[in-house]
Amino acid sequence: MHSTSASTRRRWDGTQPHAYRHRGLKVAPTSNSRLLRTGQSGHCTMCGNLIDWYDHTGHRPVALHPNELPTSVIPSACRWHVSSGTAYPAGDGTAWCRIPHPLLCPGRDAPDPPTPHLAELRRRLALRTRRLIDTGAFTPTAAQPVLPGAQWAGCRPARPVVQLLYGRYLADRPVGDIQCVAQTRARHRCTHPVLTPGIPAGTWTLMPATAVRGQLALPGTGMAVYDLTHLPYTEQLRWRTQHCTAHAATPAAADLARADWELFDPLLHHQYIHPRLPLAAPASSRRLEQPDLMRTGDG
Repeated sequence: MHSTSASTRRRWDGTQPHAYRHRGLKVAPTSNSRLLRTGQSGHCTMCGNLIDWYDHTGHRPVALHPNELPTSVIPSACRWHVSSGTAYPAGDGTAWCRIPHPLLCPGRDAPDPPTPHLAELRRRLALRTRRLIDTGAFTPTAAQPVLPGAQWAGCRPARPVVQLLYGRYLADRPVGDIQCVAQTRARHRCTHPVLTPGIPAGTWTLMPATAVRGQLALPGTGMAVYDLTHLPYTEQLRWRTQHCTAHAATPAAADLARADWELFDPLLHHQYIHPRLPLAAPASSRRLEQPDLMRTGDG
């Protein structure tokens, strides 16, 4: 037996429930970054705690603590604020501010001397890191030092210097492993590489290790650079935005991850400067390398 009365979409008291309509994430035309807000969060690889990534003008993206903190308990040198998706190392005059995650990260050395409020926050994050490790949800990874010549052990540098759009950038991974940052229809990151077979690619060239921002030039004959300046402007822009050929043709697609580029500074990144082209490997290692990795433009 079942009820013959028609089902009414009302609450027990007779009121009409409010139906929430799901909204799709969109990128504003005036946004400084095409990155969706969901792509700006992550977890620290050294402690496992949640962090928020924000653009920092002229530098790599900065990792900030996800919660706002009272300005009265934070030293002035540690105060940050966010405006239009960009982080600035200063206060904005309000009673709240943001703080970089490295100052609170339990996997790093504590600032000297830490304030009581920062020490308490650091203790809470350390307890959460311990719970994540005990439950097997997180395994800390310590930062590995860069050994001289380690990034040039094979024919592909681990962090190559790329020249495009009249500037030099330091990539976060080998050229052939640079992945598209656009979002697919399934709301996942695109798995296609930026280096597309059948399309003209860059060439390894020796260029002078010039300085930037008024610094003195470094002594030396030159440095190995993956040059893309001979490509058309649209192709260089595709590399700069880190898009595959399919997503470069669809400008409406948003980005789900950050581009892996960092402005190259010869003084800060001197460990990645090498005067030898990747093709000019020692004879002993050249015999061990695969032939397809020896071609110019493969990265």
